Amino acid sequence: MKAKSREQLQAKGNSRRAVLRAGLAGLGTGGALRAATGAAWSPKKQAAGLRPGEKAEGIISSCIRSGNLLFVSGIAGWYPQRRQEAGDASVQMRSALSTMKEILERAGSSMDNVLKVNVAIIDPESNWNAMNDGYRGFFHSPAPARSVHGVASTRTKGNLLQVDCIAYVD
Repeated sequence: MKAKSREQLQAKGNSRRAVLRAGLAGLGTGGALRAATGAAWSPKKQAAGLRPGEKAEGIISSCIRSGNLLFVSGIAGWYPQRRQEAGDASVQMRSALSTMKEILERAGSSMDNVLKVNVAIIDPESNWNAMNDGYRGFFHSPAPARSVHGVASTRTKGNLLQVDCIAYVD
């Protein structure tokens, strides 16, 4: 393999930096999209994943679409009107992820398109293994990125966790 001269390496580094600078400059102004299409990108926000006949009203949207991204609001692990017993963290995780799956599918996406999952859980030390047991099987490889945060309480007594996500639409 032929060794490169110092000048060749420096020129290559300068061109990479120029490309990076141009890309970063375009991020704030939609420059890359404008260059490709002649139009600036601006985020749009619309309710998505609604049930038939459901209206986007209230103080919280269950799912918002902006471009090809979906932002799903926090889904509790237990809703008393849906299931009599609260169950453990495994039962609650399966319930929350099943609801997430329904919302994503109504919005034109799927669990395979989930990029990031956030979990808020009461007493993570005691509920960690059960939470993971309920989580398994919902996502294919590569699994989405995930953050888990311990919390002191949830809105509903007996509720052990809440899950939200960011996904994309093909």
